[in-house]
Amino acid sequence: MADSTTVSNYPNLEKYMKLPQKGKIMAEYVWIDGTNGVRSKSKTLFKPVSSPDELPEWNFDGSSTGQAPGDNSDVYIRPVAIFPDPFRLEPNIIVLCETWDPDGSPNKFNYRHDAARLMEANKQHELWFGLEQEYTLLGIDDRPYGWPKNGFPGAQGPYYCGVGAGRVFCRDIVEAHYKACMYADVKIAGTNAEVMPAQWEYQVGPCEGIELGDHLWMSRFLLARVAEEFGAKVSFAPKPIPGDWNGAGLHTNVSSAEMRKDGGMKHIEAAMKKLEGRHVDHIAVYGEGNADRLTGKHETGSMDKFTWGVADRGASVRIPRQCAREGKGYFEDRRPASNADPYQITGIIVETIYGGLPDEKTDK
Repeated sequence: MADSTTVSNYPNLEKYMKLPQKGKIMAEYVWIDGTNGVRSKSKTLFKPVSSPDELPEWNFDGSSTGQAPGDNSDVYIRPVAIFPDPFRLEPNIIVLCETWDPDGSPNKFNYRHDAARLMEANKQHELWFGLEQEYTLLGIDDRPYGWPKNGFPGAQGPYYCGVGAGRVFCRDIVEAHYKACMYADVKIAGTNAEVMPAQWEYQVGPCEGIELGDHLWMSRFLLARVAEEFGAKVSFAPKPIPGDWNGAGLHTNVSSAEMRKDGGMKHIEAAMKKLEGRHVDHIAVYGEGNADRLTGKHETGSMDKFTWGVADRGASVRIPRQCAREGKGYFEDRRPASNADPYQITGIIVETIYGGLPDEKTDK
């Protein structure tokens, strides 16, 4: 694809990947670090497992991931979800984990814990989420793939859902990621080229409750691993290129049992009032660098003001026209940046619409 410092020699690797494992299983433990990225390391298992509860807790050096000081560096990882491994294939697995401190409390970057409690407390509302993950593919030089080295491509227009050379770049990475997600049972719903060249989107969901955050984070891990083999970088920056270019978001579609029933529009409209009242709180957890994206231009609303409307991609929240016509359905929160944490997004939406949680007693 391009000059790369990454060496991935599959023909040499393949003969080793075919070697028998003699009943043992490779488990790749994955967690979210202190920089909103993913980390992983491998553990050998000696028998198959069917539930995260059967897997051992593990630990890592949190001082090397921005999650703990050097004089108290142990951080523990507790398995919460299992996915088939599309790289090592069956019977190997990928294990998504939460991070915990030695005193028995969630690590400060463990946003899943509270989100899961919120989902459980409000499970009677049967909350469905679907997230649209936008991202940009970069070369080792941090330049978007396909862009001239000393200039810019033609203006936006032909790239969105584009087909053909000069309109799309790195489709091989996109296709490989799509298949990897399917193999891993990640609920990927689709993918498309985006408005800016070298920018893509895929959708995860619908998922109920905490499952959405789990599947979105696993899809990010798989994307990073696939791109690694092609010598490409994945950027989730909300405004990777300054100027007259679209940014990257994580549009969040939300629906509850009440919203999906006949007359559900009144519940959607009630949610709009609650979201408006906590606009600043939501923006605070909707991703870093979002101010460069939420300018009121390039299909975004203004960061300073909450707005909503039917079929309005320049609003903070969009009500799809079909939902307005049928009087029920879902809404799309267009404010989250592409680098936002899905646990924080879905958690604060549930909290705003249905209320927070009582204090938790943690074993120490």
